[in-house]
Amino acid sequence: MKGTTATRVKILVTGTAGFIGFHLAERLASRGDDVVGIDNINDYYDQRVKYGRLAFSGIDRKGIDDKKIVQSSKFGNYRFVKLDLEDYGAIEELFRAEKFDAVCNLAAQAGVRYSLSNPGAYISANIVGFLNILEACRHHGVRNLSYASSSSVYGLNERQPFSVHHNVDHPVSLYAASKKSNELMAHTYSHLYGIPTTGLRFFTVYGPWGRPDMALFLFTKAALEGRPIDVFNYGEMQRDFTYIDDIVEGVVRVIDNPAKPNPDWTGSSPDPGTSSAPYRVYNIGNNQPVRLMDFISAIEKALGTTIEKNMLPIQPGDVPSTYADVDDLVRDFGYRPETTVQQGVDRFIAWYREFFKA
Repeated sequence: MKGTTATRVKILVTGTAGFIGFHLAERLASRGDDVVGIDNINDYYDQRVKYGRLAFSGIDRKGIDDKKIVQSSKFGNYRFVKLDLEDYGAIEELFRAEKFDAVCNLAAQAGVRYSLSNPGAYISANIVGFLNILEACRHHGVRNLSYASSSSVYGLNERQPFSVHHNVDHPVSLYAASKKSNELMAHTYSHLYGIPTTGLRFFTVYGPWGRPDMALFLFTKAALEGRPIDVFNYGEMQRDFTYIDDIVEGVVRVIDNPAKPNPDWTGSSPDPGTSSAPYRVYNIGNNQPVRLMDFISAIEKALGTTIEKNMLPIQPGDVPSTYADVDDLVRDFGYRPETTVQQGVDRFIAWYREFFKA
């Protein structure tokens, strides 16, 4: 779906004040696509980071107002609108006016632990909001919809590495359930209306401009302030940490290659990762799980200090280990994430020190 300058592709990216959405909008605008970004800029975490991302992309905070299009001063082909996905009237109006070729839905209420105390936020943003995107795609001829799912959907599944061809019917948090629901909703629209949809199961994304509620950010902040960090599952947690640039590369390849039906799919032996409809699901992970204590060691090496640790039991909603099978990603797109944890942590620390003058 990638276009030339003469036939520029128009892409909607939701969640562009967020971590992955910000990086994706930068990448797409840099290569010449016509990009419109939306975000409601909620206060789930430090809004300084959200506005900082937008400012880096040339979106002046003073010009941001509800439902008002703001032109980037950095990219002539990037515009931003402050908008709630739950506002179907505004979403419908935007789709009607802009006539998008493709949509990448990255806006969502994030966080496993937050879903334990604020479940309603996940239904509103992740279910109702995604339904509004699906309906708008249906009624306005969008040719490709990609969207963020999560490694959290694997839930109680203990077969590793996690494969998109495994059953994922046992989530352990409402956040995970909402992401599984997105996949089911997308399949329905692919089946009924022929909309190509691709779900992307991200595995513990980290890097510059990362989320303040994620471990790398929390650990770095605490270390620089001389405070101890909380280490859950007594440090025995394993995560398939995936660097942001590797994630974005995978997303871009999916945007350029809309999902196609699997001609070998059969209802008598249904494959969860594909369909007779134009529907696909992919893992994007580093394919190399790392012990949490080793991840902390990489942070300590980058900071040149030892961090005091509070060793705690696993939290409700957490899974002890994630490990991505990326064979489908390699087969279909010739791509595999390859940034090492130490490289990624070093880049994050450099960004953090500069942004917060730490």
